[in-house]
Amino acid sequence: MECVKIAGVEVSRLLVGGNPFSGFSHQGQARDEEMVHYYSAANIKKVLFEAEKLGLTGFVARTDVHILRVLIEYRDEGGKLKWFGQTAPEAGPPEVSIERAAGRGATGCHIHGGVVDNLLANHKGDEIKRALELLRRKKLLAGLAGHKPEIFEWAEKNVDADYYMCCYYNPIPREKSPEHVHGSDELFRDEDRKAMTDLIQTLSKPVIHYKILAAGRNDPAQAFAFACRKMRPQDLVLIGVFPKHNPRMLSQDVELFKKHSGPKAD
Repeated sequence: MECVKIAGVEVSRLLVGGNPFSGFSHQGQARDEEMVHYYSAANIKKVLFEAEKLGLTGFVARTDVHILRVLIEYRDEGGKLKWFGQTAPEAGPPEVSIERAAGRGATGCHIHGGVVDNLLANHKGDEIKRALELLRRKKLLAGLAGHKPEIFEWAEKNVDADYYMCCYYNPIPREKSPEHVHGSDELFRDEDRKAMTDLIQTLSKPVIHYKILAAGRNDPAQAFAFACRKMRPQDLVLIGVFPKHNPRMLSQDVELFKKHSGPKAD
């Protein structure tokens, strides 16, 4: 698997995403519940160990209590993937999650996209700056996520992150609340994807492209082809999987990524 470096730390260009592990399907409450019941500690570890066998070296997952517990078992059983933590809004301010990430051996941690969207919409950019400063003190790779291009335009001018998590879509408004609302109506617009991927080309930091599949709405072959055309040499892509009905889902995604991540043509 091809690798890149984020602030000197080498990681595979394809990463496993952990939102499904915590029941965030973005496909409605019934699918959320199905994921919660499926993703026992054993099944999460199964995905992570399969990722290792397929050549991946990193994964992104929330700093919620469920994931923290699974991480203990995964490490005790020899798991080697680098963990990039995502702050969990329900735990409180980002600093709470950052402490959790540092305490469980994270390689990096980024501020949740909904939180960043919400803070900037309410003119609270200083809180983002303080969280990034804590990440530096904890010697973690420091990142921030977001769902709108203007988030990263602000970041380029105001903070020094190690990486950005750029969502291809802006499914729900976050001005009033940073948290995802299970079962809410979500919109996945092609114009949002175009705006974000156009903006990515101008950014100074490595970008982890995420929600490239529009939470299962996009054809995988087309989605990987599009994302790989838009990825710069320093960029990565993140995919969540739910192999309950397709045990080969992760290996198929790896095959698609390898197929499309070679020399790019417009």
